[in-house]
Formats: sequence, C-alpha cells, structure tokens
Amino acid sequence: MFAVLLGVVAANAQAQTLTREQMAAFLTSARIVDSRDIPKGVTRPVRVTLSDGSITHDAAFSSVDERVGIMRFKNGRVELDFVDSYKHTVAAYRVAVLLGVDDMMPVTVEREWKRQKGSLTWWLDAKWDEEQRRKLKLNPPDPVAWTKQLSRMRVFAQLVADTDRNLGNILISEDWKLWMIDFTRAFRRTRDLLEPSGLTRCDRQLLARMRALTKEQLGDATHPYIGGAEIDALLARRDRLVAFFEKRIAERGDASVVYD
Repeated sequence: MFAVLLGVVAANAQAQTLTREQMAAFLTSARIVDSRDIPKGVTRPVRVTLSDGSITHDAAFSSVDERVGIMRFKNGRVELDFVDSYKHTVAAYRVAVLLGVDDMMPVTVEREWKRQKGSLTWWLDAKWDEEQRRKLKLNPPDPVAWTKQLSRMRVFAQLVADTDRNLGNILISEDWKLWMIDFTRAFRRTRDLLEPSGLTRCDRQLLARMRALTKEQLGDATHPYIGGAEIDALLARRDRLVAFFEKRIAERGDASVVYD
C-alpha cells in the first residue's frame, strides 16, 4: 500500500511540472478512470480523474449547452437569447491565450465523455474561493499584487462580457494567485461594457494586446465555439475598453492607470 501511495504522489507531482501545452495534450488524450459530482455549480460539473499510465490528475467536466429565447431570472432580470454553454468556457480560454492572461485561467479543452461533448478544465487545488476569503476576512499579504490581479480579471470579464463572474468562480491558491474559472455565460452580444464602474487600472501588456487584436485572430482561435456576432460584439467592447483607458491616461497620467 505504501508503494502505491508513493506512486500516486509521484504521478501528481509530475503533473505539476507540465507546460500548458502538455496539460492540454494530457486533457485531450488521457484516459478518464474515475468521476464524482462537484457539490458547487448550478450547471452540475463533474470532477473526473485522468491517467496516461505515468501521470494522474483531475479535471472538471461540464457539458452544459443551454439556449433560451427569453430567460427570466429570480431577481426580475430578463435576458434575450440567453446562452449557458461549455463552448464559451473553451472560447474564453483561447481568447485569454491570445491576450497573454491565460496564466490566470486553468487549461481548458473540449472533450467528449460518455457520448457528450463538454469542456475539460485542469483541476486546481485552490485554498479558497473569493466568497470564502471574504467570509473569513482574509487579507492578501501583498495588496498591490492582489489589486493588479483583480484589475486584469475585471478587464478580461468586461471584454468577453461574462455575466456570471460570481465569487465562487474566482479561486485563490495558497500563494495568493487568482484564478478565473467557468465562462459558460460569457460572450453576450452587447456592444456595451457590462460594469465599467469596476474598471480603474489595466495591465500594460493586456492593453497593448487588446489594441492589436483582430477579427481574424479571434475567428481562428475561437472557431467553432462562438460565431461572428459574438466576435463583432467583443471587438466593439474592446474599442470601448481601449477608449476608456486612453481617456483615463490622458486625465490622470500613465503611471496611475497602466502597470507592468
């Protein structure tokens, strides 16, 4: 038994040394050997265990793909052409790669399991989610670094029009690294920013990459998970984000708005 446990520990340790490209290949091809329900999440994701014979690691599988012409929420909000789809989580990860913020999102691929297609996301052993952190009244050891991470997340969420960036979808590792998960309700077709009041600063590299983003790049990266209407809306929001920060820089100065 001790030898078996050592083997499991070694396999898990090896998984942590993989590059993001190797993680994607593992998620795509490794055999799913176990599964269990995840207690959180309205879309009922499943935690699966994968193994390729030498590496063993878990992932979250979500096959939700719901479309409703008129969605009425309990709080009275109404949304037309409502979509809640695993495809948006895959597309969001691919947009994050284009923008260089994929280091804030676990690797995600599309995978078929039990005759259902869905998103398969590398499992993170997070210490808390943001809801737990607030309940415990925990403060980050480096407030400046934490604020920068929050700013990157907020800019990205506005860019992809994510309507469900709730506290449970923000994970925090023991070293206070912030991770964004679950973008099933992103890529709305609105051309306006959802919550511009939450925007204050922007990562310099992120701003530069947003400026340079093209329709062709987005189409190649996100096909077939989102269509032209979603891409056009994203680019319109991109223009608003860039204009917002350029105006803020003109008023307050580069150093107070953009950071490295």
